[in-house]
Amino acid sequence: MQPRSTLLGSIFMGSILRGSSLLPMAATALLLSGCQSSPGQQDGPMGAWSEDPMHGAPPITQGLDAAGLSTLLSAELAGQRGDYRYASQGYLEAAQRYNDPALAERATFAARFGNEAALIEAAARRWRELAPQAEAPNRLLAAFSLQRGDWLDSLEQRLAIVEAGGHGDVAAFAEIAVAEEAPLRLIAQQLREHLARPNADQLPHHSDVLLGTALIEATLGDTALAQPRLDHVEALDPESASLWLVKARLALEVEDYPAAQRAAQQGLELAPDDVRFILLLAQAEIRLNNIRAAEVQTDALLESHSGNEDLRLSLAQLYLEEGHPAPAQRLLQPLIGQPEVPNLAYYLLGEITQAQGDTDNALLYYRQVSEGDEFLPARAAAAEMLIEADRLLDARAFLRIERMRFDRYFTELVMLEVQLLDEIDQTEEANALLDREISRTPDDASLLYMRAMRRWAAGDIAGMEQDLRQILRSDPDNAEALNALGYTLADLNVPGRLDEALALIERAYQADPGNPAVLDSMGWVYYRLGEPQKALPWLERAYAQLPDPEVAAHLAEVLQSLGRIDEARQLLQRIMQRTDQHPQIDELLERHPELSPGMRPERTPSDTP
Repeated sequence: MQPRSTLLGSIFMGSILRGSSLLPMAATALLLSGCQSSPGQQDGPMGAWSEDPMHGAPPITQGLDAAGLSTLLSAELAGQRGDYRYASQGYLEAAQRYNDPALAERATFAARFGNEAALIEAAARRWRELAPQAEAPNRLLAAFSLQRGDWLDSLEQRLAIVEAGGHGDVAAFAEIAVAEEAPLRLIAQQLREHLARPNADQLPHHSDVLLGTALIEATLGDTALAQPRLDHVEALDPESASLWLVKARLALEVEDYPAAQRAAQQGLELAPDDVRFILLLAQAEIRLNNIRAAEVQTDALLESHSGNEDLRLSLAQLYLEEGHPAPAQRLLQPLIGQPEVPNLAYYLLGEITQAQGDTDNALLYYRQVSEGDEFLPARAAAAEMLIEADRLLDARAFLRIERMRFDRYFTELVMLEVQLLDEIDQTEEANALLDREISRTPDDASLLYMRAMRRWAAGDIAGMEQDLRQILRSDPDNAEALNALGYTLADLNVPGRLDEALALIERAYQADPGNPAVLDSMGWVYYRLGEPQKALPWLERAYAQLPDPEVAAHLAEVLQSLGRIDEARQLLQRIMQRTDQHPQIDELLERHPELSPGMRPERTPSDTP
């Protein structure tokens, strides 16, 4: 069904959805014949406008003046000729001017059609400002936050959808968070705060939030909190397959394997085609030491999904992870006779054979893994296996031969050998290998960068700069090298070189403007130059994309310098709850103990008696 479009939509929407075209004069006539806007829109991300977004606005002399008309007409014609970036920018500018959510929605539409990530986010934020109850902008912003690893912001958008009566997919978000090792304690805290709000249990999709919370809590080991939530969901929605999925996982977590078995069976009755329940049931049977029963389940699953190699491989991995290589080997053997054997099958057979103590045959399996995702893990496993067998020379010879066989992986294999030598305290051999290979391939930027970072770690700043400069001679726009050199000069506060550091980081920003490490460097160099106010927005942008301890330490120090100590303290507290490893924050707290999360909040003038 074709969306209805008037005035602003007639040209742009028509050109996109129908492939038609109108002359500019006709467009001008349409724009001048109508007057201006009051919003009428649907909430869908690509929703049509039920009435002209400019209908009912003031006369042209007060509303759609010459500048506004020019902006909208330019946006329409840009969309007609396929310049969606310019079209989106025009609509976004109009949305800023006229405060109309329909214009912001159209800006988002154009940006999505042109796959302009930055514009999509900017337009969606404006759309949300103008239509706080609309679900679509929150969904878009939640996806963007998740993509850049800002878990808490993504969850905030999802909870906003829930509070507006929509489905925020919180349980699905929780599954991703668990799989990706997100900051689960902070996520749990945010979910609990939502659940503690008045009338939260009256919202239409309350059970989804309960499920997500229970999954996070179960993963954290807070089973005493998770279980009552699941019981509540069971009372609300006992036919939810997601409920039984979480219940089975929770039962496995607390080692209640019969309960896990029952929950998985219940889930299978509700969703017989959901492979996850078969895997959970098999896992419960394995934990109950019912290996034969587990094999019956997995065999039945394979029979119903005949020819599904990925499923066979997943089941083999399950048996291996549970310490049962024999069933795993039986599952993999049928794949070996096929014309194209999956790389993962060879890799897993290598692991099984290695566990059986047959190093040479395991090596043969690992070497059968061809180019692809498993290539480097297979070479690493083979080399580590040889080293563990006191065959270091064989391991190094193996990696050298593989470098000759697979030229595409030359650099990665050199770096792998360096790493393995480091792990067995053969640092001099590692350095010699790196020097030798760089002398053979002097323009290998990855090897030069690796040596630069090793020199930096050893305190050889001059050597580090030499390697980075060599990269930049071959590739003047190498953002990684520009940023590393600029940041190092700024971080060490090298006398007389801060302007040079700024110039290097500006070049890095031009080459890679979306890189949060570069944004962090830009903020830090401005702080070193004595401009904390100028540094702040750069560091805020960096932290929004990369909320790690180093960026947090920089942002907190700038906030402290601006007198915003409470904000700095809260920021550090969030990060320190998230991870036990935060050396940059520890160093900051040594210099500024007043930022310690245990300190009392700063008193404001209104607090003074």
